[in-house]
Amino acid sequence: MDALTPNTAGLETAGLADAVDFYGTRVASRLLLGTAQYPSPAILADAIRASGAEIVTVSLRRESGAAKAGQSFWKIIRDLGVKVLPNTAGCKTVKEAVTTAEMARDLFDTPWVKLEVIGEDDTLQPDVFGLVEAARILARDGFQVFPYTTEDLVVAEKLISAGCEVLMPWGAPIGSGRGLNNPYGLRSLRAHFPGVPLVVDAGIGLPSHAAAAMEMGYDAVLLNTAVAKAGDPVRMARAFARAIEAGREAVIADPIDARDMAAPSTPVMGRAVLGD
Repeated sequence: MDALTPNTAGLETAGLADAVDFYGTRVASRLLLGTAQYPSPAILADAIRASGAEIVTVSLRRESGAAKAGQSFWKIIRDLGVKVLPNTAGCKTVKEAVTTAEMARDLFDTPWVKLEVIGEDDTLQPDVFGLVEAARILARDGFQVFPYTTEDLVVAEKLISAGCEVLMPWGAPIGSGRGLNNPYGLRSLRAHFPGVPLVVDAGIGLPSHAAAAMEMGYDAVLLNTAVAKAGDPVRMARAFARAIEAGREAVIADPIDARDMAAPSTPVMGRAVLGD
């Protein structure tokens, strides 16, 4: 296996029936869905159902205990029976991210947190230095951290050392729809951490982008804007679900290697030779 070959050792051959493990919780769907920007609560609910997603991300800002704001939204999520992954979206400092995570744990009654520490406004690139620090604090306090990070191998190692058992590298800037900006880096990350659940998070715009991530051997894909802002979010959610299933099936099936030269599908030997 070369340095960029996805690790498929140990994959079950049951195809779509295999599950992914996040901190001891096994889920069958490898599509994680965000819950922001949908045209209506009804469309949000229908899109989640169409996607088959078992995990959805939720921002703390959607809930307010005192004002009872966001309760209708929260009822939709509860009624769908999905697992909630609270996030620290928009946080720019370690203190802000840690405080938000602590409030989310109390409100949503889960140790899970999608940790975001944003370092740059135009690209929403993670502040990887603050991210590692916040991850260490939260992991020490019993949180199960899903860090939104880059594809940097050194940062990945530091996050794992800080206590993270899942990594969520970006495909491209949040909401950009550009897909996988750095395939080499993403393949390298997969190859270097074969036993760590990896989720491509952010920048996915098309089902083909999600399928490509799965074909690299990634365990799941998290997206929001590509579904929520589509002309038909429900149909798009269904399309992403199918693309992720196809990509997962493909990597389990052991695809052929790319070649520089043609390889005839019909052997030259034994063909009929016709005279003039």
